[in-house]
Amino acid sequence: MVGLTSAAGVVGFLSEPDPALRSFALQRLNKDIDLLWPEVAGSVSQIEALYEDESFAERELAALVAAKVYYQLQEYDESMVFALGAGKLFDIHHAGEFEETILAKCLDTYIALSAMHNPPKPASTANQPPPQLTTSFTTANGVASTSASMTSPTTPFSQSTLPSKSLLSRQDSSTFDPSIPGGGNAGVVGAHPSPLALQRSVQKNLQATIRRIFESCYEVGAYRQVVGIAIEARNLDVLREAFLRASQDEKKGKKAESDTPGKSEELMEYVLDICMNVVQERGLRNEILRLILDLLNDIPNPDYFSIAKCVVYLNQHSMASNLLRQLVSKDDARSLAIAYQISFDLYENGTQEFLNKVMEELPETEEDDEEAQDAKPAANGGAVQPRGEDAAETDGLLSNADDSNEAPTISTVVSRTKPNVASEEDQKAFTSVRHILRGTKSIELNLEFLYRNNHADRNILNKVRDSLEARNSIFHTGVTFANAFMNSGTTNDSFFRENLEWLGKAVNWSKFTATAALGVIHRGNITQGQKLLEPYLPKESNVPGSHFSQGGSLYALGMIYCNHGTHVLDYLLQQFQNASEEVVQHGGALGLGVAGMATGSEDIFDAFKAVLYTDSAINGEAVGLSMGLVMLGTGNIKALEDMIQYAHDTQHEKIVRGLALGMALIMYGRQEAADELINGLLEDPDPTLRYGGIMTIALAYCGSSSNKAVRRLLHVAVSDVSDDVRRVAVMSLGFVLFRKPGSVPRMVELLAESYNPHVRYGATMALGIACAGTGLDEAIDLLEPMMKDSTDFVRQGALISLSMILVQQNEAMNPKVATIRKTLQKIIGDRHEDAMAKFGCALALGIIDAGGRNCTIGLQTQTGNLNMTAIVGMAVFTQYWYWFPLTHFLSLAFTPTAIIGVDQDLEIPSFKFHSNTRPSMFDYPPEQEVKAEEAPEKVKTAVLSTTAQAKRRKLVKARQQRRESMDIDQTPTTPKISSADDDKMDIDDDSSKGKDEKDKSEGEKEGTPSTETLKKRAEKEKVGYEMENMSRVLPQQVKYISFPEERYVAVKKVSLSLSFPIFNLINITGNRWRNSTGRHAIVRAENTSRAEGQEDGAGPSARCSWAVSH
Repeated sequence: MVGLTSAAGVVGFLSEPDPALRSFALQRLNKDIDLLWPEVAGSVSQIEALYEDESFAERELAALVAAKVYYQLQEYDESMVFALGAGKLFDIHHAGEFEETILAKCLDTYIALSAMHNPPKPASTANQPPPQLTTSFTTANGVASTSASMTSPTTPFSQSTLPSKSLLSRQDSSTFDPSIPGGGNAGVVGAHPSPLALQRSVQKNLQATIRRIFESCYEVGAYRQVVGIAIEARNLDVLREAFLRASQDEKKGKKAESDTPGKSEELMEYVLDICMNVVQERGLRNEILRLILDLLNDIPNPDYFSIAKCVVYLNQHSMASNLLRQLVSKDDARSLAIAYQISFDLYENGTQEFLNKVMEELPETEEDDEEAQDAKPAANGGAVQPRGEDAAETDGLLSNADDSNEAPTISTVVSRTKPNVASEEDQKAFTSVRHILRGTKSIELNLEFLYRNNHADRNILNKVRDSLEARNSIFHTGVTFANAFMNSGTTNDSFFRENLEWLGKAVNWSKFTATAALGVIHRGNITQGQKLLEPYLPKESNVPGSHFSQGGSLYALGMIYCNHGTHVLDYLLQQFQNASEEVVQHGGALGLGVAGMATGSEDIFDAFKAVLYTDSAINGEAVGLSMGLVMLGTGNIKALEDMIQYAHDTQHEKIVRGLALGMALIMYGRQEAADELINGLLEDPDPTLRYGGIMTIALAYCGSSSNKAVRRLLHVAVSDVSDDVRRVAVMSLGFVLFRKPGSVPRMVELLAESYNPHVRYGATMALGIACAGTGLDEAIDLLEPMMKDSTDFVRQGALISLSMILVQQNEAMNPKVATIRKTLQKIIGDRHEDAMAKFGCALALGIIDAGGRNCTIGLQTQTGNLNMTAIVGMAVFTQYWYWFPLTHFLSLAFTPTAIIGVDQDLEIPSFKFHSNTRPSMFDYPPEQEVKAEEAPEKVKTAVLSTTAQAKRRKLVKARQQRRESMDIDQTPTTPKISSADDDKMDIDDDSSKGKDEKDKSEGEKEGTPSTETLKKRAEKEKVGYEMENMSRVLPQQVKYISFPEERYVAVKKVSLSLSFPIFNLINITGNRWRNSTGRHAIVRAENTSRAEGQEDGAGPSARCSWAVSH
């Protein structure tokens, strides 16, 4: 049939009384509406009247025609309402522009409506409002500010809010107010417009259409689309339904192989990834994780590692202990291996407080009874004792108020009525679990690996030492840091022992720093740590000694027992309280804070507070920082109020700075819960407190990639009047965005060209923090020109950041490594270079070879959680700008890169795995060649022809005189001299010189192979080689690793990450694959590699009392 060219006649049928004619008119218009809609638009009221006439049989068709007319008029809201009224005539499966546009409009409206009916809840409690922070931050009316302005009171511009639009976010909000209604985009509140005031019938039609969309997704297996809509709409019922449907469909058509993950498992991994990396609102994330936990617990064979990941984030220690008990009680090898692997994961991701609570609720063993008798409840008890009411409101990462009927009951009952372990096997298993949860096994294995595979280049250290004048304290300190970083965790302190004369030149704080460097070098040597530092530690008797060495030794002791201070907290607390010298108290406070990190001990906090109130600038800075370390991530309101009050009372800038950083540490990972503190600090007229507000944003939102955090940092970076605040605002972008390192170079590209050198320095450090260990080319391209910046501290930041980015990179992985290493060597030896740049160069040479070239910088763990210790270490390291001894904190971010396997007895079995790459691809960089010092070559003197003739005449004259004096005349024998030689000047031969230069250039090429030589060498190498257990494996290498041996099977898949945990492998059952003792094996993976030519049984040293079994 020929299409209509005019709608005039058909539109006239709409006024006919005969329903058949009206139906015919609607059908013809529906077919050709795309061409006829301009004529039909004038009669749309008649079509609406037909839809509203309930007696009309084709009213749904009228609604569809009206929807298409309004669509052409770009009135999408009205079009959606009429399309919903069309019922099943609105074909959601038809791939047309009209259908796609209206479906998108329906989904947006549904999400906005659903999010409005499910407003965000506080992350701290479920039924109570978040605790209010009582501070002296007040507005003009004297009322505490809860939604501060985006700008500081000293902003030089008249604007008080951000522009309404931003390239970084759709959110139009000038404050950190998490309670704005109106839904959210993947947890971003306010990302969707306010929903329409829809009638109840329209809402019912909308629900029916959304249900049809969900069913169509279920039919084709598109569960991820339903999950995305559910999360954005904050509708957990739909999310639960999607999981259940996926599980049911999997059971119905279960034909897949057992090795491949099912639909439900893939969906669970997808939701976990979305939850941890995309959802920005912490309260919604907690609700989703609770839902995942409920679903996993209902599955017969759940993914225990996903459960452990949720448990750690939600701080559900009771659930973690129950999970471990269930696995051990199954009495089979695989369940026990899983229990051990979960224990390793819990230690890697949990705080000391969390781990102590988990161990409290495990069944007691004989070993625990003996340790309990020796333990003192003073400082250590504070880590496990329940807190007061104020602290309980914001404990850990999440309050257990939602589970008040469950979690506290379990905790109390289990801790008091622990079941006695019946069998010896169970006792042995729980002893091993406790051994892992305490961290001693992980620390021992890391220590062993770093000692065995230490490839630190002593020639580089000697070059740094010879190039920097030791009498200058900044240069002496720079060499100390380079040595500490290069040998971090290796227990190799030979550089100090062989350079005692150089070490003796350290005075005052340089001596403090040098002594503390021993803690970095021996980090993890928990069996002999205190004995090693015995000569430097304060003595009970009044034995004279350097206060700087004593303070540095306490700091070093804390570094050795970092985040594992169970055995030294009492000793450190006693020394701190007994010390009378400010320097000793300073070192004691730092050591106590590092060792007691995240314990939440009230006893330690009270001891710090007592010293803080003495108002000493030297003590106050360290004490304020350590207060935050002890209360790390707890959000303790009472502690914050005390710190804020004293920060306003004191006149010492150093104390205010320490307290500001301490408050930021207390809010670590709290996200929206820290907004009130952030607003108050950023409104303060004191730039030091505003500096603390920016650090609070960095630590509270670290790794979240939060749009509102990024917006606020960028705004402060270009508006605040204080250079310090602007610098730290740019730097903090690295903390917020380190999970998306590729986005940071683009974001700071313009800031790196700022007229303000402090902003440029912040840009360099942001790149180093976010892109650490990645070798990202975009970041290197930005930093290379900044090594030649006109300002010395900008060059310093560029050098340090480049070393962070290129750590563990060789020339095969990144061709720029060799050039940058040569540049570092050149700068360190340049006498005309500024001291600040040379200091940064010394740090860079230590960082790029961190841990004997076996460590990388990883701010997240292998499971994807935040690496708390590393983030805190990096944050405090950035404070070296004000206080050099804090540079040692960077060693907390060093993560060994190795694969280590442990068996059922937590011993190291002998097995091999395969790397499907060329050996040179991920090999250690070549050591620097030392050129022997040659004496300066003497230049041959040119001999003129006249000189030769004079010599000849003189010789002839002398012989004549001898003949005259003798009785017998002899026949004269005049020496024959070639005339050619006489008349010619003695000059260097050009040809021989050219040959020498050619030989020399060839020799240089042999020392540093050219790119062509490397390519030819790579072509000759065989692809694929075997690696031993306990070998270094770089993050980029993990995807090429496989376990071809059938004897061992990994309990947990080794995943690509910047951090490698210990992983377990289980020995496959069967006599054929049993080892000599007949036991099953588990293997644990870490980042490690064996040094060539070293025996398997070699241990760290006599100081390390444990041995490796094979």
